[in-house]
Parts: sequence; structure tokens; C-alpha cells
Amino acid sequence: MNIEANKIAGAVLSTLLVVMSLNMAAGIVFAPKKPAVAGFELPSEEPAAGAGGAAAPAAEEPIAVRLAKADPAKGEKAVGACKACHTFDKGGANKVGPHLFGVYGRNEGSVDGFGYSAAMKGRNDKVWDADALDHFLKNPKAYVPGTAMAFAGISKPEARADVVAYLNSLSDSPQPLPKP
Repeated sequence: MNIEANKIAGAVLSTLLVVMSLNMAAGIVFAPKKPAVAGFELPSEEPAAGAGGAAAPAAEEPIAVRLAKADPAKGEKAVGACKACHTFDKGGANKVGPHLFGVYGRNEGSVDGFGYSAAMKGRNDKVWDADALDHFLKNPKAYVPGTAMAFAGISKPEARADVVAYLNSLSDSPQPLPKP
């Protein structure tokens, strides 16, 4: 019985040796060519110059112009996803992000008891005004490089204006918004 077990073990080991040898040989023969740059280039969304006279995208209106048409009620609906990390009530607790009641006109990175990232702590001399909030909401990581906020931003300028108007309304004494 011992000889039979040795034959089976020898057959298994021989099979594994053959498979490994074939794998190594195939790797040599069919070696994949690695590109110089990983991935591939995505096509640009910008139209090529002189391509049938296509109009260039319109420049974004200044925040003051958009705020004149902004609707705080729409802004309140737009911050639905923000409620996972922020509170909007007066005296609200800090969650993953700081509370946002009274954020308009408050210094950036200045909520007591909240653990801001190093990048945001260094900004407490700046004030959250309409322009600052608009830029932050558009792309937080571009506005404050190194921020810990994991939010891609709001791409629609009108939606950002609605949110800024809503954030201004979250105060005991809302500040006057900039005029166009």
C-alpha cells in the first residue's frame, strides 16, 4: 500500500511540474507588452478647433448674478446628500463634517470642537462668503488642496447658487447677498 501512495504522490508532483513548466514557457513566448503610460487617453469633451463652427461653452455667470435668481428652497433639497455628514440645525452637533448653521459669514475652519484637516485649519483667517462657498461647492479639493472632505462637488452653477442662498438663510440674522 505504501508503494501505491508513492506512485500517486509522484504522479501529482510530476503533473504540477509539467504545468509550471508550460506556464513559464507560455510566459516567455507570449510576454505581454507593457505600455509606457498606464491606461488610455479619454477623448476630450472640447470640440476640435474649426470643427464646423461649433459654439464654445458659455462662461459661468458670476455668483452674484446667479444668487439674484437663486431659490433657497431648491438649495435645501440639494443638500439632502450633505445631511449624511453635516447638521443644519441651530446648535446641531458636528458629525463627520462640522455643523453648517451660520456657516455664511463664519471664518473657514473655525467651528469649535471639530477636528479639521491641516489644510483647513490654516484657513481660519478667510470667511465663508458667497464666492468662497461657490468655489468650495464646485470642487472642494481644488479650493482647499489637502482637505479631508470626500465630496466631488456640485457641477451645476445654478444649483450651487441655490445652496449658497440656503446656507445664508441658516442664521439668526442672514447676511445680505451680493448684488449683481
